[in-house]
Amino acid sequence: MNAFANRYSTPFLTGLFLVSLISGIALFFHWSSGTFHAMHEWLSMVLILPFAFHIWKNWRALIGYIKRKQLIWPLVISLIAAAIFVVPSIIGNGAGSGGNPAFRAISTLSQAPITHLAPVLATTPEDVIKSLQDKGLSVISENQTLEEISRNNGADARDLVISLLPSGK
Repeated sequence: MNAFANRYSTPFLTGLFLVSLISGIALFFHWSSGTFHAMHEWLSMVLILPFAFHIWKNWRALIGYIKRKQLIWPLVISLIAAAIFVVPSIIGNGAGSGGNPAFRAISTLSQAPITHLAPVLATTPEDVIKSLQDKGLSVISENQTLEEISRNNGADARDLVISLLPSGK
């Protein structure tokens, strides 16, 4: 194992870092995001293994950085940079709060009364109610929300929203 780490950790680390760098730049500029997204995520996960081998191989040097306190500021600055993106999402403030916009949209739609939801779905409240009843759900009024209906019927509100979305044909 030590021979493998000595021989391959840095070359693999370099190769996978370059893949991550190029795919990250492509994602940042929205160049063929569908092509690069999965590659960036998965190969960045694979990058962890050669990184761990590299740390193992260079453990003494890392300890030297720690003893000389040369590692503190780079780590602090890196954590602050990460926090700038993470904290607003966690506390719910800022432009990017609340996570994935699709999940926020589905949550918002599930909280709207059927009378408000139907026009968004390009249909009528009666058709929404019929569709829900065809799924075996009890609907009392067109003023109910999908959240209420799902709670009363033991269903998942998100699944109901998704099932009502137009097919896009």
